[in-house]
Formats: sequence, C-alpha cells, structure tokens
Amino acid sequence: MSEASIERLEDDLHGADGLVRSIPSILVVDGQSEVLQELEDLLAEEGFEVEVTRSVDEALRLLRDRDFGMILADPRMTGEQGPGLIARIRALRPQTPVVAMTDSDRIQSGIEAIRAGAFDCVTRPRDGRQRGELTLVLERALRHRTLEEENQLLRQAIDRTASFGDLVGRSRAMQDVQAAIRGITNPRSHVLVTGEPGTGKELIARTIHFSGARKDRPFVPVRCGAMSEAALESELFGRAGSERPEDSVSRKGAIEVAEGGTLFLDEVDQMPASVQEKLLRALQDRAVRIDGDGREIAVDVRIIASSPASLEEAIREGRFRESLFHHLNAIPIQVPPLRSRSEDIPVLAEAFLRRHAGDGRHQLSSAARQRLSAHHWPGNARELESCIEQALSLARSNEIGEADLVFATDPHDPDEAFGALHQQLIQLALQREISAHDLNEAYIDAALEAAEGRKSLAARMLGMNRRTLYRREERLARRQAEAASATPTPDRPAAMSKALPKVAGARTSVA
Repeated sequence: MSEASIERLEDDLHGADGLVRSIPSILVVDGQSEVLQELEDLLAEEGFEVEVTRSVDEALRLLRDRDFGMILADPRMTGEQGPGLIARIRALRPQTPVVAMTDSDRIQSGIEAIRAGAFDCVTRPRDGRQRGELTLVLERALRHRTLEEENQLLRQAIDRTASFGDLVGRSRAMQDVQAAIRGITNPRSHVLVTGEPGTGKELIARTIHFSGARKDRPFVPVRCGAMSEAALESELFGRAGSERPEDSVSRKGAIEVAEGGTLFLDEVDQMPASVQEKLLRALQDRAVRIDGDGREIAVDVRIIASSPASLEEAIREGRFRESLFHHLNAIPIQVPPLRSRSEDIPVLAEAFLRRHAGDGRHQLSSAARQRLSAHHWPGNARELESCIEQALSLARSNEIGEADLVFATDPHDPDEAFGALHQQLIQLALQREISAHDLNEAYIDAALEAAEGRKSLAARMLGMNRRTLYRREERLARRQAEAASATPTPDRPAAMSKALPKVAGARTSVA
C-alpha cells in the first residue's frame, strides 16, 4: 500500500466521528503455509496488523475472542465444503467484511462465497498486479466496515434520542419543538406553527394530532393558498344541494369532516378576509352554518394553522384579523430553519435515506455527510429530502459519495451567499474585537449586499421586519446629512463589510 493510500485509509478511519482509532487488523485463514507467510509479510508492509492461521477451528476461536477489522479466507479449507467457512464466520461476526481468496481456476467457489455473504472475492496473489488488486479490495472492505459503523451509530442516535414519531432532530431547537408538542395537554387548544417553507410544519401538525387525545379522529389538511376565495369557503364550510344540476349534490365542509379531530390550515396567512371572518364566527360559536339551507351544525374541532412567517406583520398591514390570530395562537410553535441547526442535517439525511432506499444497504460516505452539513439549505428539510432521493438514483453503488449529491439551489443564491458570509463576519468580529452594535450594523450591511439591496429579501434573511430596514436607512441618511459639513471618518461597520469577500453579482456598496 502506498503512502498516499495509507493516508487515505487514516482519513477514512479518523473522520469526523473518529469511529476507528487503531491500526486496521486482519485475520488471514489459509491452509498453505507458504501462502500464509507471503501474505503476512505483504500485509504487514501495507500497514495492517496481521494474524494468520491454517486451522479453521483456530480461526473460529480467534473470532470469538476478538473483533478484527476484516477477514481474508480461503472458503475451501480442509474439512469445509463450498461456502461453509464463510457462513460460519458470518454467523460469528456478521458486521466484519470477509474477502474470499481462491486460485484463478476456482471461479465457482468465489461465486459461492459471495452468495454466502463474502464482501468480495480475489485471486490468491502470485505477482505484483494481483497483490495490487488484493490491496484495493481490502481498502474497500475496510472503508465499508467503517461506514457501516458510522451509520449504525447514526441510526442508534435517531432511534434513541432524535425522533419523536416522524419528527427527526437532535438539536436543542428541535428538542424545544418536541417538548412544546409534548406539553400540549388540552386537545381543544388551537396551535399556530410558523416557519420557513420546507421546515416540516405539516409534519409537526400531524405529530401533534397523532400523539394526542384526538389521534383516533380525522386529520384534515386544507391548503389555503391553493384555492380561490369561493373554492376555499366551500372547502371549509361545505354547501347544501340546489335544484341546479351542477350544484345538486350537497357537500360536507372540511370543518364538519374533521369533527372530533384536527383541521390543518396550511398557509393560513393567504386566507381571504371574508373566509377569515366566517372562520372566526365558527370558532366563537363552535358551529358552522351550511350555505344554502341556513342550518347550523355544532362541531368540535381543533385547528392547527401554519404560516411561513409571523402573522403580526399581516395584522399591521390589515391582511389578517387580529381576533382570529389570538384564537389560533393559543399555542405558538416556531420551527427553526435547517441552516440554524446543522447538527440535525446528518440525522435527517440518514432518516431520509432509510425512508427512500428501503433496502437498508445504502449509506452515505463521510465526504458526502460533510458536504451535506456544509450546504446552506434555503429549501430546508424538503430540499434535503429531494437531494437524498436524487442521490439514490445517481449512485452506482450502495455507497453515496459527494459526487452523487446534486443541490437544487444556485451557489450564488442570496440565501446561500449570506449563509457563508455570516460565519466569516463572526470570525472577523472576534479577531478585531468589534462591539456588538457595530457587528449588528455590519451584519445588516452584509445581508443587504447579498440581497443586492432588496430589503424584503434581506429582512427575510435577517428574520426582521423590512420596515426596520427602511427606518434604519432613514436614520443613516439623517446622520449623513448632519455630518455633510464635517470631515468624513471611516465607518467601522462599513470597513468591516469591505473586508468581507464580495458576493457574485452584488453591488459594491449599499446605502
């Protein structure tokens, strides 16, 4: 094994999780003494810790006492028929990869060994080329073992601490969301879930429903932003049949269908004013009036509403009724974006891999997990799931590598660029001992620059009201006017912004 190969192996073995910390060990089982001696010398030179034996019984005893990194064995040892030895090894150490070693004229025994569970089959090395092939196969086997261990630990993390139903995440932020869900004791209390698109608001709504007292009753989702005013009203409240052929069939509304259960109103911020008024009346009266016959039907339904942003701004702009907001906001839950909880990315990626692969054999390489964790994910968990699905279709083996990952977002997207900038900004502030006020000003400047001056986009990146940015602009303009006659001095936040790398396509400066 070359020095570069050893370095690659060490990188694999001492990755981010540091799962394997010792010299890779290998057990060699072969009945030919001269072959054993050659292999022991060869593998020791390649950097392995080698144990050799000519005895099947001795090999099985060693495997009972010790966990080797991998096993190299002749499947047709004395006293063994066909793949019997491979099967016995796999029974003792199912997680340890076994490489079958045969002579070049025994192809069938190699095929039988792979069917019995061998990781791969190699020809007993007689020359330099065959020794090189053996080394490559052993490298692959060792990498496979390491990845299996990494993924097993990750699966255990999911099973042990990271999952609440289908709601996956081990970050403090997601633990707070899970705690909020567990804290909902009154099945009548309405819930308002806010968070960026793709953060899993409907999944949270389903988790609330199916983990609570209403789990045996209906869960009815309605997309408020996908229908016209008339269609949404009919969808929610139903209608009575009329004499007209096209309206002859009466129809229950979603509120009535959800009786005793949960009505999920997605994108409630898009609900027209007239429908908001009618919904508010239904919540106050605990009854719905059926259009067409004037009947009122008593209903017991809990509403979980979702919005991509806080409804306070919609209230100030007159787009949402404040009284309806107070009804829906009895229990508020804020879902954090994926970029703010990077420790959840590998856990989510593993969960999506298990969901979509189905066979349990696919796994992410260490490089792929690192690349996923480095991405900004403006599309949040929905984008991550799509990325994993696409990687599964592109991967040529059970190991998904960095090259198999395709990201939907443009690397020059403002959200993506700002995600990289804000980390550099923090480091720069620490190095220069910038005050919190100046750091805040520079942070806003960086967002405006990444957004090319678009205040609505910059406000979304910063998680603030865009009117705050307009007021800030007015305040800066007044200060500039007052200082127009004085000698200008460098502004510290601006100086910091100039020290940051420029975003592709951004303006040189933003007022």
